[in-house]
Amino acid sequence: MSPTKRHGLSAKTLRELERASGRLAKASVSAMEEQLPWFGRLPADQRASVLMITQSGAAGFVRWLRDSKEALKLTTEAFRSAPQELSRWISLRQAVGLVRLAIEVFEEQLPEFAADERERAALTEGILRYGREVAFATASSYAAAAEARGAWDARLEALVVDGIVRGDAEESLLSRAAALGWDPAAHATVLVGNPPSDDPPTVVFEVRSRAARAGRPVLLSVQGSRLVVVVAGPTEGSAKDQGILPTLAIAFAEGPVVAGPTVPSLAEAHHSAAEALSGLRAVVGWPAAPRPARSADLLPERALAGDPEAERLLIEGIARPLEEAGPALLETIDTYLESGGVLETCARTLFVHPNTVRYRLRKAAELTGRHPADPRDALVLRVALTVGRLARARGLW
Repeated sequence: MSPTKRHGLSAKTLRELERASGRLAKASVSAMEEQLPWFGRLPADQRASVLMITQSGAAGFVRWLRDSKEALKLTTEAFRSAPQELSRWISLRQAVGLVRLAIEVFEEQLPEFAADERERAALTEGILRYGREVAFATASSYAAAAEARGAWDARLEALVVDGIVRGDAEESLLSRAAALGWDPAAHATVLVGNPPSDDPPTVVFEVRSRAARAGRPVLLSVQGSRLVVVVAGPTEGSAKDQGILPTLAIAFAEGPVVAGPTVPSLAEAHHSAAEALSGLRAVVGWPAAPRPARSADLLPERALAGDPEAERLLIEGIARPLEEAGPALLETIDTYLESGGVLETCARTLFVHPNTVRYRLRKAAELTGRHPADPRDALVLRVALTVGRLARARGLW
């Protein structure tokens, strides 16, 4: 049995359908203009493209009727270029609406080509099946286009994160980030650590899922054995803001995770990245470091590892304020630290009342944000004073 007989259509009917394919396509486009308001607002060249695509679909329907075994192949071939073009200016929902409307027009006009009731039923069944094939082909092509855009976005995102890590604050970086939907004026914090998996897509999915639940945009890149995440928005203040970094830290592998300072915009994110990476290299010196640890809390370890920026911050934030407060305050801090944090011993050594020592310790805490009675703060103060003296001896201060 020939393919034509199998569909119950005569050769004459198929020839008439072939000749009428252009008319059917024009009728479909006219219906689109009448029933779809957004279609009428498309530029003329785009409407002409839809007409050409519809004509290809009408011709493909006749070929489909001639050889149903090759239905999917022929349908995909007929619409291969259509969704790639359509997807630039028509959404998938709109494309499916166009297909549905074209099928309705075909259903209305195809019966006039049938020689009898049997052919009319065959044409009706055929256009319904063909419409289903077209819809599936269109959806598949849109999915392929989305995957291609996703791959491009991933490459673009990797370039942005790499630029931040390298300290590239050019306009090109900001424009690329804006193309990814990032607000260049939003606060930014860089978080670094080890990826939890050797499969980058899995890592990306995990980080994005947690960021989406927290309602925060992120940029991320897996750079070998290092995962770099840039999170938008504040990280201090409310409990919700303070919780964003620990939430994202869960997506990292076991081991240290370090966050740089929160900077006012993406253009300054390279400062946050530099400090976060410095902290990640030095965090091994503090086994009890929190997760994530702030780079500012790792200043002693970073200074001991040779980070000049950490040395500068220790001098500016601790050593200089204590020295400018006067010799009595500086001597009290030195003596207190040397006495192992014993208040009475410090007071006897200085020949002052213990309350005087307490007052001076509180004054030091107000100036530096570090209280000598706290073991961690005591280490920070000791290293800061040492770094300050070494810098002064070298003529750097």
